[in-house]
Amino acid sequence: MLADTRVMFLGFSYGSCMNEHESSVVRSTTAEESIRQTLARYCMFCDDGRFEEWGLLFTLGTQLHVMATTHSGRERVQAFIEAGQPPELRGKHVVINPLILVSEDASSAQSWSDFLFIDRTGVITTTGRYHDELVLEPDGVWRFAVREIVFTGKEPQLLQPPPA
Repeated sequence: MLADTRVMFLGFSYGSCMNEHESSVVRSTTAEESIRQTLARYCMFCDDGRFEEWGLLFTLGTQLHVMATTHSGRERVQAFIEAGQPPELRGKHVVINPLILVSEDASSAQSWSDFLFIDRTGVITTTGRYHDELVLEPDGVWRFAVREIVFTGKEPQLLQPPPA
């Protein structure tokens, strides 16, 4: 069956006669790009001390699991990261190699991405992997429902490792 819709993708409008599979592929690709932007904003907002904007990357009922502790709720997660990232401790979070799996209906996704943290002197001080569950909220923004930070040498406690 052909869908009679126009789809915007990376600024281009794609035809009105895509079959359902083609339309699904475009939705999935668009979701993946939006999720990559959420991953990037996480790093940039934290590094720049923009904690109110950083907090909005999480759902209201979010969970952030790091160092064997789970912080629940957007306000608590934001307060935790803000306390742990005073100006003198900020550096650069770098996210690489994201593997993103979007659900068939494009309303949720799983993501795994490697990270490293570079301090103000240019030294890599921390490496690991983010394990994420994201949801597409009614306002069209992909947000973290669960983020688990797994440092190199440790095993995830909440979420599964990436699939083979």
